[in-house]
This record gives sequence, structure tokens and C-alpha cells, in this order.
Amino acid sequence: MKKIQFLALFIMLGALAAFTVNPPAGGYKVGDTATDFSLKNVDGKMVSLKDIKNAKGYIVVFTCNHCPYAQAYEDRIVALNNKYKALGYPVVAINPNNPEKQKEDSFAKMQERAKDKKFSFPYLLDEGQKIFPQYGATKTPHVYVLQKTPKGNVVKYIGAIDDNYEDAKAVKQKYVENAVDALIKGKEVTVKETKAIGCSIKA
Repeated sequence: MKKIQFLALFIMLGALAAFTVNPPAGGYKVGDTATDFSLKNVDGKMVSLKDIKNAKGYIVVFTCNHCPYAQAYEDRIVALNNKYKALGYPVVAINPNNPEKQKEDSFAKMQERAKDKKFSFPYLLDEGQKIFPQYGATKTPHVYVLQKTPKGNVVKYIGAIDDNYEDAKAVKQKYVENAVDALIKGKEVTVKETKAIGCSIKA
């Protein structure tokens, strides 16, 4: 009987230790391999990362319509795609917000916004809000720079686009550009993570 009790106690302590050592994941960290997805674009077509031709990586931006931070960065997001798509790092924008909680982020409003701003990149709806938790995005905008490798899309940078959301002309550190430039040159990204500044995602 004592052996059985001891064995039960040993198993219970082992399970407790395993729970303590392995807490629930809070999204991707730099160096992780990111999942692909299939999400509806504003043109009604489904888009996956693997379907984007000639990509060496991706600038995945969680953004939305209504957030003033996201709006402040829209032109810069367009500029990122214009600069890096031809170099193999296109922008893929994802709206993570629940349209039932934020009407301005409905699919119809996304279509209007993409047309008005002449988005030159996919603008996808995270329907059911399944993708942003996997990535660990918490703000709009929140950026993940991915690099295609034999083992998958590896996260190389997470965080803000740059260091000044209020004034593009006053930016001193272009985090995303610096990260992508390093990857294109085959170098290590120096600043791998920054704090994303923006509106909280409406789940």
C-alpha cells in the first residue's frame, strides 16, 4: 500500500512540475517557426503565405480600420510593401478585431478602407480570431517579420514599425526596414524585438 501511495504522490508531483515548467504559450518568440494560414482577402479570395510567389519572407502586420495608431501607420505600411515586395518581402496585413465589438472593422469596411487607401497588399480578415493568438499579437499595429527557410517561416523580428507613430518625418529608428534590410543582405537582425504601440485587439 505504501508503494502505491508513494507512486501516486510521485506521479502527482511530476505532473505539477511539468505544468510549472511548461506554461501556456503566449505566442511566437523570435526564432520560432510561424504557422501559415488561409484567410479571406478584401477581394473575396483566400490567401495563404505559401501562395505568394517569389517571396523570401513576409512582413505580417496585424492592423485594422478604426485604430488611430493603425491609421497613422497606413501610408508607411503601403511604403513598406512598395519598397520590399519586389525584393521578396511583401506586406501581408491582417485585421484581428472582432467586427461584432468594433463595427468599423467589419469586412465591408475593410473593403472600403483598402479601396480608399489603395492598398497594394492583401488585407485579410482573421475570421473567428484564430490567427492573432497563435502569433501573440496584442496591438494594432503589431508586426512580425518572417523569413522563409527549409524548416518554415522563421520569426526574425516582432514589434513596432518604427519609433514614432505620430510623425513619420521624426522617425529615428526604422525597426522593420532595418530588420528586412539585414535579412536581404544575409546578416543578423540586430534589434529583434520592440514594444508594439497601438490599440488593444478587440477579441
